[in-house]
Amino acid sequence: MFESKLPRVGTTIFSVMTALANEVGATNLSQGFPDFEAHPKMLDLVNEAMRKGFNQYAHTWGLPALREAIAGKTELCYGAKVDAGSEVTVVSGASEALFNALACVVGKGDEVIILEPAYDLYLPAIELFGGKAVGIALEFPSYSVNWEKVKQAITPHTKAIIINTPHNPSGAVLTAEDMAHLETITRGTNIVVISDEVYEHIIFDGQSHESVLKYPALRERSFVISSFGKTYHTTGWKIGYCIAPAYFTTEFRKVHQFNTFSTSTPMQVALAEFLKDSQEFLTLPAFYQERRDKFREMLKATPFELLPCAGTYFQLVSYGHLSQEPDTVYTQRITREVGVATIPVSVFYSTPHDNKVIRFCFAKRYETLEQGIEKIVKFADRLS
Repeated sequence: MFESKLPRVGTTIFSVMTALANEVGATNLSQGFPDFEAHPKMLDLVNEAMRKGFNQYAHTWGLPALREAIAGKTELCYGAKVDAGSEVTVVSGASEALFNALACVVGKGDEVIILEPAYDLYLPAIELFGGKAVGIALEFPSYSVNWEKVKQAITPHTKAIIINTPHNPSGAVLTAEDMAHLETITRGTNIVVISDEVYEHIIFDGQSHESVLKYPALRERSFVISSFGKTYHTTGWKIGYCIAPAYFTTEFRKVHQFNTFSTSTPMQVALAEFLKDSQEFLTLPAFYQERRDKFREMLKATPFELLPCAGTYFQLVSYGHLSQEPDTVYTQRITREVGVATIPVSVFYSTPHDNKVIRFCFAKRYETLEQGIEKIVKFADRLS
């Protein structure tokens, strides 16, 4: 027998709520995946690549053509020139990239500051490498960062800070002012920034995505992580990438080669070709803003109170005026009684933090969203 390295970790809330939705036949607005198909051209490109024989291991760091395409996309979007050979690595999903980056940086006794609510991979990965997560709660209900609290949390043991913008689960977006604060508090330190930017193209109302790559002083100390799964509606493909300075990338690749070694070859071939059409990612904000706006309009017919959504494909609502049940209890009850599955936001905190807020995913077909809203309206009396 052996002692668990993650004694507090069980099945993720996403798996739990999706399984419950399937069990009771609920409309699943919980887990963050689209229920519509990817672009047919991209599917054709994958099929073509397979038929042409691109079915063996890809280059460990990613196909050169795809890394070059990523470098071109990065310069187009953020004005940042990156070296495809020494600074770009293709990985098997953004989760792998986050895991690899933390493996490079975190050792026994190190501290990593995370901004909570936080994506649920951060905490267990930090603990696996012997580190300690230091959670700083974002300001409710705006989910903005109190940078003074972040600054006060820094100790001689602080090894890294993880940021996430646009932010899952809140939908908040970091601004240029936020980046200036981050730059100031890390200046003169050896603190590494791990920037989770998987929703970089899902940002609304004319805002620009403030990538770390736009800020030279931050870029030189950062791992920047993104996801083709989020951008191109292919979460099941599990393909992402990491951009980092050459020294960081060298260490990152040491972990990657013994983790997944390489990433799906035909899908890389397809993505390298598909990225040539920049409109596919440049028009994504408008594509999802239309869904966000329509879903928010639908929600006005329900008793829930809407919170802001500046980015991502998640919408938070408050139910505290309806019930004082813990959100973990509330979400399971309404899944069974109302027939709509959502995600409780308290599970994204390392310490108890229940603001009576739940998360919907609106990366769904309009029929799916309408079906969910109809059930909520029909059984509104069961929300209390």
